Amino acid sequence: MKEKFLKILLNPKYIFGVYLIISVVTAISKYLRGDYAINNYLIFKNVFFNTIHQKNLFIHYPDLYFDLNHYGVFFSALIAPFAVMPDWLGISLWNAANTFILIYGIHKLPFSDSKKALFGLFCLQEYITAALSLQFNVALTGLLLLSAVYIYEKKEVKSVTAILIGVFVKIYGIVGLSQFFFIKNKIKFILSGLIIAVVFFALPMVYSSPKFVIQCYTDWFQSIVEKNNENQVLGNMQDISLMGFFRRILGDASISNLVFLAFGLPLFAAPYFRIKQYKQYAFQLMILASTLLFLVLFSSSSESPTYIIAIVGVLIWFFLQKERTPLVIGLLVFVIIFTCFSTSDLFPKYVKEHYIIKYSLKAVPCIVVWLRVTYELLTKDFEKNYSLE
Repeated sequence: MKEKFLKILLNPKYIFGVYLIISVVTAISKYLRGDYAINNYLIFKNVFFNTIHQKNLFIHYPDLYFDLNHYGVFFSALIAPFAVMPDWLGISLWNAANTFILIYGIHKLPFSDSKKALFGLFCLQEYITAALSLQFNVALTGLLLLSAVYIYEKKEVKSVTAILIGVFVKIYGIVGLSQFFFIKNKIKFILSGLIIAVVFFALPMVYSSPKFVIQCYTDWFQSIVEKNNENQVLGNMQDISLMGFFRRILGDASISNLVFLAFGLPLFAAPYFRIKQYKQYAFQLMILASTLLFLVLFSSSSESPTYIIAIVGVLIWFFLQKERTPLVIGLLVFVIIFTCFSTSDLFPKYVKEHYIIKYSLKAVPCIVVWLRVTYELLTKDFEKNYSLE
C-alpha cells in the first residue's frame, strides 16, 4: 500500500492531473459564489470586446467591472476564444489553459520524474493562491520556463515567441532575455523576434484599427506609470516585495524604486561575468531561478498571487542542489511556511493583517533565497556542485 502511494505521489502525471482538476474546480467555485476574483476575468474578457468596439482599454467601466485593466491590447487575441464562451465555461478553460502552460514548463525542465512530481507538490499551495485569482501569472511563469528551456534546446523561434507573448501581455516577459547570452544562434533569435513582434503588434488591428492599436500602446504606458505610483502605499495588498518590505519597515512610502534597483541590478548582473560557466545548463537554470525571484522582489506590482513566479524560482534552485544540506532544506521549509502559507489559515487573521500584510513579510524568505542564489552564482563551480538528475 505504501509503495503504491509513493508511486502515485512521485509520478508527475498524477500531480499535474491534480493541477488541472484544481484549475477547473477553483474557477467553477468562484463563478458560482460570484467571488471578487470573477472581476479579474470580466476585465480580461472585456479587453477583447473593448478592442472590437475600439474603446479605451485602460479606463474604468463600472457597469462592467471594478478596477482597471493593465494588460496590453495583444491580450485581446489570447482571451478572445474564452471571452465568446458562456462565463462559466470561459473561466474554467481560461484557468485550465494557464495551468497547462505552467505544468508543461515544469515538464520540460531537465529533472527526473520524481523531482518534477515533488516540484509540483511543493509549488501546489502557491499555485492555488494564483489560480484562485484567475490571473495570467500562472501562464507567465510557464512561458518564462519555456523561454529558457527552448534556448538550451536551440529552438530560438519558440523561445522568443514565449518571451514576446509575456512582453505583449504584461511587460514582465522581457526578463526572459536574461538567457540571451546563452543563445547559440543569436541572429536567428533576433530576426525571428523582430518578425514575431511585428505580427503581435499588428494582430489586434485585424479586428480593430491601426490608429486604435497605436493609441492603446500610448495609453498602456501611462497606465503602468500610474499603477506603479499607486502601488507604493504602506499596508496595501500590492508592493509585496523587497522594496515594499523596506518601505514598510521604515514607514516611508516615498523611497524610490531606483534606490533598491541601484544595488539589486548590479547584484543580478554580476554572475554574467562568469563566462566560463555559460556552457553549464545548471548555471543557466540558476540564472533563471534568480530572474524569477528578481522579477517579483523588485516590482512594486507584486501581490500574493504573483508569488507563483518566485516560488518556481526557489524550487529550481532547490532541485539543482547536488547536496541538500540542513541549510538548503531549512531555507525551503522557511519559504513554504512563511511565503506559501503566509496568507492561508495556518496563520491567524490578526497576524496576517497586522504583520504579514502590513510589513510585506511574505517576501522575506524569497529575499533570503535570492541572496543565496546570487552567492552561489558568483562562487560555485556548476559542473561539480549541481545536478540535473
